[in-house]
Amino acid sequence: MSRATVIGDPRLAFIARLDGAAADIERLLDRLLAAEPIAAEIARPTRLLEAMRYASLGGGKRLRPFLVIETAALLGVPRERALMAGAAIECVHGYSLVHDDLPAMDDDALRRGRPTVHKAYDEASAILAGDGLLTFAFDILARPETHPDPAVRVALVAGLARAAGIGGMAGGQMLDLAAEGRFGAPPNREHDVVTLQAMKTGALIRFSCEAGVILGQASDATRETLRRYGKALGQAFQIADDLLDLEGDAATLGKSTGKDEAHGKATLPALLGRDAARTRLAALVGEAEAALAPFGEAAAVLSAAAHFVAERRS
Repeated sequence: MSRATVIGDPRLAFIARLDGAAADIERLLDRLLAAEPIAAEIARPTRLLEAMRYASLGGGKRLRPFLVIETAALLGVPRERALMAGAAIECVHGYSLVHDDLPAMDDDALRRGRPTVHKAYDEASAILAGDGLLTFAFDILARPETHPDPAVRVALVAGLARAAGIGGMAGGQMLDLAAEGRFGAPPNREHDVVTLQAMKTGALIRFSCEAGVILGQASDATRETLRRYGKALGQAFQIADDLLDLEGDAATLGKSTGKDEAHGKATLPALLGRDAARTRLAALVGEAEAALAPFGEAAAVLSAAAHFVAERRS
């Protein structure tokens, strides 16, 4: 494929840049998760480090770091800083997958075509690997390498903590367990399901877009613009994921399918029907594209990302 072809087609450019971001994040995480302790660390226990590396290296599309890199690029942020923030967010994402797969949560045996961490190691090691990745994310954000301005680093730490915590991903996971009927009658209102998904999945995707704005020290208006894009993208991602769980192929996905239906989880395809969910998905892609209008052609790859999220098969 020629470089001219890639430049002429936003979707091909998106794939090329997604792959490039994934390769760069892989190299950075490999360096950050090296065996040698850094300043103020006493030791890096081998089994814990191996489990953390197993969870975070060698797989995944790296969509969240890609969003950091591309939104930061719109604002002229050096790629090296965006990669650090993206690596931190990917650590949080990796932690969430490790803990989601645990027997007490979704009890999955397969992730990205490989045994889940608690299967490859053991349950205690998986819990600690998730804990390690979560805390390591904030270590990464606190480093001057991420940004020389301490105020920017504090804003990144605060933003990621809120996206990952009680009002974001962790809270969303609790609502997801409740949606299985574990603690009483499950929610059956569209508003409840949208809230759940905005927290569990959407919050981290939305913050991935906002992180680029924080790094670029841009205006509140610019942050709101990219927040709207990230919000629509996060909702679209979850609906597409729910449809894949119903219709996807386990071998292609690299994980088991049919879990949501088997567990009685509240999803928009289950609540609205598949056709209505697809209509909602298309509308969300339109919302994401509309939010990018102020950036014009400079945001063409981010626009292509919205289509990729909606149309993906794995």
